[in-house]
Amino acid sequence: MATRVSTTTQSDGLRQRAVNGNSNGIANKIVAPTDEGKKSDQRLDQHVEYEFGGPWGVVAIMTGFPILMYYLWICLVFYDGHLVFPKSTDDIGPFLTRMWEHVSVDASPNLYAWKVYTGLIVYQLFLAWIVPGFMQEGLPVPSLGYKTLMYKCNAVGCIYITWITAAVLHYTGIFRLTEIIDNFGHLMTVAMIYGFGVSFGMYFLSIATGNQIRMSGNFIYDVFMGACLNPRLGPIDLKMWLEVRIPWVIVFFMAISGACKQYELYGYVTPNMAFMCLATWLYLNACGKGEECIPQTWDMFHEKWGFLVIFWNFAGVPFSYIYSVVYMASHDPSKYRFSTTTYVALYATLLTSYYISWDTAMSQKSRFKMQTQGIFTYRKTFPQLPGGTVENPRYIQTAHGNRLLVDGWWRYSRKPNYVADWIMSLTWGLCIGAATPIPYFYSVFFIVVLIHRCGRDFERCALKYGKDWDRYCEIVKYKFIPYVY
Repeated sequence: MATRVSTTTQSDGLRQRAVNGNSNGIANKIVAPTDEGKKSDQRLDQHVEYEFGGPWGVVAIMTGFPILMYYLWICLVFYDGHLVFPKSTDDIGPFLTRMWEHVSVDASPNLYAWKVYTGLIVYQLFLAWIVPGFMQEGLPVPSLGYKTLMYKCNAVGCIYITWITAAVLHYTGIFRLTEIIDNFGHLMTVAMIYGFGVSFGMYFLSIATGNQIRMSGNFIYDVFMGACLNPRLGPIDLKMWLEVRIPWVIVFFMAISGACKQYELYGYVTPNMAFMCLATWLYLNACGKGEECIPQTWDMFHEKWGFLVIFWNFAGVPFSYIYSVVYMASHDPSKYRFSTTTYVALYATLLTSYYISWDTAMSQKSRFKMQTQGIFTYRKTFPQLPGGTVENPRYIQTAHGNRLLVDGWWRYSRKPNYVADWIMSLTWGLCIGAATPIPYFYSVFFIVVLIHRCGRDFERCALKYGKDWDRYCEIVKYKFIPYVY
């Protein structure tokens, strides 16, 4: 029998528990919320106030973002990466006409794009259903009476099967990978239609089946935020499935498509394009190999499945994060050629940021939650790098019943993963240098999202943990960037 040793440091209120013979470093005991914790959970599980500017704000987002996506794509492809505007008030009409012609002709939702995009969705659903996977227990869900849901984690197998399938289709000539980048505009429009269609469809389905929770009563706002929390199709959790299987698969194959296009045009692949292939592979593979960590995130535990998540995963991520690839696939490499030293620095920055954000910081937090529940199992998916689990971690035991990690990367800031993740996004623009500002949209948009997300998270944590959150903030002083902010 393991001998438990628990020590408390009175000066900072931290606890460190070691369990002899248990590498988890935390006693295998599920920490249930206290009566006080249940009351705060109940407040959090209700609609209290509007976010994102309320109904008018979400209408602006739902209309403005698709327009912005079209505009940036048109500038990138048809105007050599320059941001174009009407030259005068008299030019506004002709300018809008030119923009519409590009959308209606070069981004029309043609039958080919429907077949390709729908084929990907159907294939990914099929693989998610039949491929064996690791069953991971999620966090207790307050709205379900603290019931825990099981999640089938088979993304790794599905991803590699998809790669093999794509290679066979490419080399047999059935589906050339270059066709992805060649049909970017058409595919983007189809993706947007799916984003809107699934968002509204899930809202009406949730209402019809009585699965809605945390509703505001305003139709468009509830479509945006979502009505249901854990939509499922057989063994597939649709929210987790869409977070990984569609956006990051498209992003990766968009980079591969760009590399194939370069090879056809020049007979070689530039280090810049190879960088994007590596960057997108790292992201996709990390989501797959660490899929069991996703059920421990706030996205799965609390965020509903609405336009905010659905549109972003169907269309936003795959068609606005990858502008550097779109540019490189249609422009001469001389426009973005670097020195060897610059390439070394670029690749080193990417790999370092990836290691901190995905293989350690995210892993440490999610595995700590699993350790707390007593459900942590080490998965030998490739590649498992050192530092992903904090041994004998220090934490704050809250009156709510949960524990707050203050060890590993999480002793330096409250969102260390955000810092590294944003640096990775910046490198996706830096890989084309100053050739065009459009690929930097990802990092600019991302930092705004992350800062806003920090505010939302910290506000909820303050409500959930009360004085314990104040104590946590005294120990982990920096919100975002260690020693800066």
